[in-house]
Amino acid sequence: MPLLTRWYIKSALAYLVAALLLGFVLALPMNASLPEFIRTMTPAYFHLFLVGWVTQMIFGVIYWMFPIITRARPRGSERLGWASYACLNVGLLLRVMGEPLNWAYPDSLAGWILPVSAVLQWAAAVFFVILAWPRVKDRYRGE
Repeated sequence: MPLLTRWYIKSALAYLVAALLLGFVLALPMNASLPEFIRTMTPAYFHLFLVGWVTQMIFGVIYWMFPIITRARPRGSERLGWASYACLNVGLLLRVMGEPLNWAYPDSLAGWILPVSAVLQWAAAVFFVILAWPRVKDRYRGE
């Protein structure tokens, strides 16, 4: 299993645990004494689950299991794969931090965290599509 795949899958599992923990906290009764910003974390919960768990698991398995391109570079550009991984995770962590910051300080520079997060996650997806696209082909031609 490639190193990048292991990182994607381990990160996915960590985000699954984080999403389930946050989901549990969000499901507590409204009269539970929690910090007020916790109730603003529903979008972060969905991002932890869908981007952190589902998307990273899919990216990791695709990187590992899709057909090879060539024997010399079976999975394409490893640097592009790592760039995708970094953008996805930095974007996701910015989203998780940005939700409560944007709630607490709506008129500050913290409001820029969410758009930056979105751009990083979008870039990660574009990088990954560029990386995986050549591997979606009819059959291996022994090149």
